Amino acid sequence: MGRYLWVVPLIVPSSTGSRFRARRSAAFTLVEIMIVVVIIGLLAAMAISAFSRIREKSENTTIANDLRTFSAAFEQYALETGGWPPDTATGVVPAGMTGRIKDADWGKTIPGNGRWDWDKNILGIKAAISLLGCTFSDARLAQIDAMIDDGNVNTGRFRRLSDGRPALVLED
Repeated sequence: MGRYLWVVPLIVPSSTGSRFRARRSAAFTLVEIMIVVVIIGLLAAMAISAFSRIREKSENTTIANDLRTFSAAFEQYALETGGWPPDTATGVVPAGMTGRIKDADWGKTIPGNGRWDWDKNILGIKAAISLLGCTFSDARLAQIDAMIDDGNVNTGRFRRLSDGRPALVLED
């Protein structure tokens, strides 16, 4: 009974007292309620889609900005010391970089379940900042690449290394 809305005519005496007339009570029909529910559903679907695109763009911007910040810190280190810091484990701030980059930023898990990794003299690259374990599609990586480089994950400074991980190459 709670699922259906019934509109029942209300019988009231007429002003003459001898005849009754039917008057409908003010209520919404089931069709009107269903139309409103469908419209609200469509609006919600559009809002969720827009929110998802905005969140993805925000994450991409954060990753691109982190790469720029880390790159500047590593390049400054190389200028001051004459070389790159030693290779470290994933998520571990390389020796000599404490104070140059925030430990919390370097150690955090980035969107796509990736972690920051400093690579020195591996896979034919002298120095690179990698996104190890990142599950982004090539299209998503191309969006990040377009913010930093040439928009192609196979060329330029931001590219996939030979093992498939995306990285910002500081020196070949």
